[in-house]
This record gives sequence, C-alpha cells and structure tokens, in this order.
Amino acid sequence: MAKAAIVVLAGNESHSDYGRVANALEAAKEFAETDGDEFTLIFDGAGTQWIPELEDEESDYHGLYQAVRDDAVVCDYCSGAFGVSDAVAESGLTTLDEYDGHPSIRTLVDDDYEIITF
Repeated sequence: MAKAAIVVLAGNESHSDYGRVANALEAAKEFAETDGDEFTLIFDGAGTQWIPELEDEESDYHGLYQAVRDDAVVCDYCSGAFGVSDAVAESGLTTLDEYDGHPSIRTLVDDDYEIITF
C-alpha cells in the first residue's frame, strides 16, 4: 500500500506547465486505480491557477481531472494570492489552511506520505 501527496506547484503559463499538470493528473489517476493506495492531490502556489481551467468542460484535461477530482484540495492562501479564490469556492473543492494558511506538508510527512511535486 502506497501513500502519496501529489503537489501541483506549476502554473499554467507555458507548454511545460501543461506537461507538469498532465503528469500530476496521470500519477494521481494511477494511485486512484490501485486498490489500497492512499493519495491526495494538492494544488498549491501557482498550481491553484489550474482550478478554473480544469473545471471547464472544454479543457483538454477536464476528463482526467474529473477522474481524480474527489481527492483534490487547494491551498487557501495561494488561491487568494493567485486570484482564483472565487473559482475555487465555486468548484466546491476543499481548501486547506493548516499551517499559516497553507496545507501542512509536515503533517503529510508525519503520516508517512511520499511527497511528489510537479
């Protein structure tokens, strides 16, 4: 049984950023499809900018995102800092503010999660 926290830090400004989010979503889907694995998909930093795009049914990655959306969370502080807090609220995704307004990476490490960043 694996435990992973997949953290999307890449924004959506370049071609390589699109590659990073695609790889993050694929990795999350692989964990989701493996019985006994535990994972969370965290959109943090500039990665919070993906939420409005991924929620859009016209997005190339919407279907892949939908496959793992139930396990996705968003940094509360960063969604505001990157101007997407309204879109995040509309999405209904859970926001995390455990440590100074951000998700607690230390708690994940303490809970034996492998941290994978994209």
